[in-house]
Amino acid sequence: MATGTYSYRNIWKVAYPILISLVMEQLIGLTDTAFMGRVGEVELGASAIAIIYYVVLFMIGFGFSIGAQIIIGRRNGEGNFRDTGKVFWNGLYFLLGLSGVLILLSELFSPWMMQRLVSSEAIHVAALSYVRWRLPGMVFAFVTAMYRAFYVGTTQTKTLTLNSIVMVLSNIFFNWVLIFGHLGFPALGITGAAIGSSLAEFVSMVFFIIYTRVGCDRQKYGLDKPAKFELAELKSMMPTCIWTMIQHTISLSTWLIFFLYIEHVGERALAISNIARSSSGIIWVVLQAFSSTCSTLVSNIIGEGHQDKVMSLVKRILKISYGVVSLMILLFCLFPQAVARIYTDIPDIITASVPTMFIMSTSYLLHVGAQVFFLAISGTGSTKIAFRLEMASLAVYMTYCTVVIGWLKPDVAVCWTAEYVYGGVLLMFSWWYLRSGRWKNRSI
Repeated sequence: MATGTYSYRNIWKVAYPILISLVMEQLIGLTDTAFMGRVGEVELGASAIAIIYYVVLFMIGFGFSIGAQIIIGRRNGEGNFRDTGKVFWNGLYFLLGLSGVLILLSELFSPWMMQRLVSSEAIHVAALSYVRWRLPGMVFAFVTAMYRAFYVGTTQTKTLTLNSIVMVLSNIFFNWVLIFGHLGFPALGITGAAIGSSLAEFVSMVFFIIYTRVGCDRQKYGLDKPAKFELAELKSMMPTCIWTMIQHTISLSTWLIFFLYIEHVGERALAISNIARSSSGIIWVVLQAFSSTCSTLVSNIIGEGHQDKVMSLVKRILKISYGVVSLMILLFCLFPQAVARIYTDIPDIITASVPTMFIMSTSYLLHVGAQVFFLAISGTGSTKIAFRLEMASLAVYMTYCTVVIGWLKPDVAVCWTAEYVYGGVLLMFSWWYLRSGRWKNRSI
């Protein structure tokens, strides 16, 4: 992208490969849920708890990679290309160590946590089976996260599309074989879904390693040979990375708490919420593609010395985001049962999910502005401020969940109005800070 040019076309050139890659990655969760919806209601509900539990742990490392992506974007904008490789290698070493620690801690404490957090014994057993076989794949997922941070930070986003296609096709194949027992393999049910997703993560990692060797200017970016671990470099990354790391982890932890509240409402409510969660992911990835683009381009143009162009860039991305997401919201509201049928063939659950689907989809009218503004703030390097803003929003969100869901235990559709609360509060806080200009002249 030429210095100082931020047209809709340039924005789209960066955004659409991210969008396609995220849509492909979302299909992994979609296929897991769709397969579980055809195994049974308990498995459908258990996969909701188990997948979110895994994602909470994954977000510890993924949040770190988002901070690294912001730094890579700044170095890329400054023209310090080999320094992007230094950030990549040191981030990779950190995440490999972190994955080992998380897998060990999960193996030690997951049985104890699941037994106390989940009221249904059937769901507890099924969820724990998934987690135990899914966690080893975190090693591959963390390596992939750092490659993604590098390619997004340097705006070389086309490779994400290829990687995601390979990953999704692998996941569908492994799930088909292992969940239902094809090609001579035993039918493993929810355990097969976990093993299949871990194998797909491995395939994704191998793809990035091979692609980087044959399709990337490794010498330019300092990827031609592994760099030595530098504690000083890692320490310099932490003021940016630690806040995105904590923020993503806590944010997804509240999502897990939300589903645990739902689980106490009933197994049917949990199954419906899993459909809504998976459906929500289709809209979410579109929004995340544009908001991630916003974060990356904001970081790059500040590195180029054009912080005066930040607000105009954010406004353009906001317009594109609302245009695309509003069309998707309309389709979800008009055809909710058609969407629900993707995930299950149980008629009662399909019918009962319609009100929840409406609440979930319309909440994105608030989430669009909230996420674009919020990721723009992170892109400026103000990750500590972004952390504080989200923590304030989550405090309001969890208070609402505790009172409305935990105490009152209403219909599942009413439970999902918590999404309005979170989106509205984060939108208000993020818009206020971005307009204040306090992010200007921040160095990373």
